[in-house]
Amino acid sequence: MKHERYLYTKEHEWICVEDSTGLVGITDYAQSQLGDIVTVELPEVGREVKQFESVAIVDSLKTTSDIYSPVSGHILEVNKSLQDHPELINQEPYSGGWIFKIQLSNKGELSSLMTLEQYDKYIAEEKKKSTAHG
Repeated sequence: MKHERYLYTKEHEWICVEDSTGLVGITDYAQSQLGDIVTVELPEVGREVKQFESVAIVDSLKTTSDIYSPVSGHILEVNKSLQDHPELINQEPYSGGWIFKIQLSNKGELSSLMTLEQYDKYIAEEKKKSTAHG
């Protein structure tokens, strides 16, 4: 998968859109911050969600994190492999570790997300802040 097709949120989710369907997961940066992921609470298939609504929960050895939907829409499918193998998020955050597929209800929302270049700059700023406060 080419990362140029991905868009990112400030909460470190990614979405890869094809036609009006999006594949969603968390970024490599997010999984590295979380550490070893031990359980994933997946969203319900068929659920209608709003942009940036909390839809899933990832538990790692360090913390529990909400996963937010980058767009509004209808949950089409969830990655059931994560129930038995949550570590897929650590190992393959952009492929085998995807979390859910969503049918977009408003493609216009994609314009509020970041490109890879913008996301990389955002992470660099975040890292500066955390070292300044650390």
